[in-house]
Amino acid sequence: METTIKTDVIIVGAGPTGLSLAVQLMRYGIDFVIFDKKEGVTNLSKALVVQARTLEIYDQVDLAQKAVEGGEMVQKGNLMHDGKIFTRFDFSNFGRRLSPFPFMLVFEQSKNEHLLHEHLQHKGKDVQWQTELESLTQDIEGVKAVLKDANGKTQTIEAQYLVGCDGASSPTRHLLDLRFEGSTYPRLFYVTDVDMEFQADEATFYAALGENSFVLIVPMKGEKHWRLIGNLPEYDDQVDREVTYDEVENKVTQFVKRPLEITNVHWFSSYKVHTRRAEKFSIGRCFLAGDAAHIHTPTGGQGMNTGIQDAYNLAWKIGFVLNGYAKDSLLESYNEERLANAKRLLQTTDQFFDVAVSDKWYLQFLRDNILPSLASIVTRFGTAKEFLFQLVSEIGLNYRDSSLSWRQGSHEFEVKAGDRMPYFLVDGVNVYDKLRAPKFHLLVFSGGEHSYEDLKLGLEKEYSHFIDFNVIPLYPHVVEIFGISQSFKVLLRPDNYIGFISTDLSLDDLKAYMNGFK
Repeated sequence: METTIKTDVIIVGAGPTGLSLAVQLMRYGIDFVIFDKKEGVTNLSKALVVQARTLEIYDQVDLAQKAVEGGEMVQKGNLMHDGKIFTRFDFSNFGRRLSPFPFMLVFEQSKNEHLLHEHLQHKGKDVQWQTELESLTQDIEGVKAVLKDANGKTQTIEAQYLVGCDGASSPTRHLLDLRFEGSTYPRLFYVTDVDMEFQADEATFYAALGENSFVLIVPMKGEKHWRLIGNLPEYDDQVDREVTYDEVENKVTQFVKRPLEITNVHWFSSYKVHTRRAEKFSIGRCFLAGDAAHIHTPTGGQGMNTGIQDAYNLAWKIGFVLNGYAKDSLLESYNEERLANAKRLLQTTDQFFDVAVSDKWYLQFLRDNILPSLASIVTRFGTAKEFLFQLVSEIGLNYRDSSLSWRQGSHEFEVKAGDRMPYFLVDGVNVYDKLRAPKFHLLVFSGGEHSYEDLKLGLEKEYSHFIDFNVIPLYPHVVEIFGISQSFKVLLRPDNYIGFISTDLSLDDLKAYMNGFK
């Protein structure tokens, strides 16, 4: 007899995006069913890099330090040609003033999945493995999904919402009949994780550049453990050809032209690069996140991180709606914010990728003769270093054009509505430590002329269940960051993006803002 289960949210797919969504929903007390057709969390390393913004998200559930301990920080890079290093750059201090995690962390997808899955299990939840989505229907009352396990047994799940986190070939997206628009690069690439004897500087990646080829050598956790990534231009007219590992090893050895010996292969794959996005990320009560919504080039290690941010953005909105703090129209802002981000990201990564692998003569000239010297010069300047860190780490992502960002009053400030809350220390402590609760946060930055007890009491009277309150001294470094020396207040969303910023120290604008949620 078929069973029927009722829950709040159905999560299709238990990769990094689906598991992250489950972890975040638990913070808001939201029940869910999560399933995946795989047998369990992947043992393949796949995606490689965790960026600073992801670590900030992990830190809210006490997972960041575990990730850092299990990963490998990469803080330097060497560019090579014909076996010789012609440019060295050190980005170890690029984000020192911008994030509590001012580095790029090699913490591969398999480790992320294990970390998130273990967190779920510790909290009493688990994934239904070897289970597939057979069908889904939705109406104004909810969503109904039919699941089938490895033994052919079916069950029906009824929920308020469904989120497809089921990868680039997403059955959810197909069942919703949403187009996946974009293109495929007519080039063949490879990726492999190896044990390798290779004389290298500590915490340093190497990029060997040639006329129409590249090899990227990235250190991984463990002794003599490396990730190799490159392209195979000799097979560009045979992109569906099966490539053997031996061919790739010979290519790497000949191209790098430095002593190396590969002693063990952990994983190898050849692939084509796709750049696509769904026409929209939500339809009715169903949503898409991660690779189900967008896929792009591997430039900058953005893919897995972007999926985790999709989940982070959607979770608080579902949580607020289901807990009765907001009307369901709040969920429309997920598509508004994350689709716009995906469009920008696809454009940016495509441009960088073209420069990295294009066989067009002018891009080859730029790559081989101008960019290395330019990188060496630019990375000597603090402003340029911080710009690059914000771009790659994803902390520079903003929602300034979102309907949830009230811009009136922002013109007085260096930081605008829609920006991520800047990182700084308060009495030697990370400001984000005050922002861990899954709530909105009202912060008053005070010159000390007032206690704001009346403001606190007024807030607690109406909003204490989902807005907390902090007064922070108007330190000189706060004045420098925000660009204003008088007292002001900031309303932060639960994902620590600024809803509004104002020198009006009453609750009038806060009440007007929150009334938009009801």
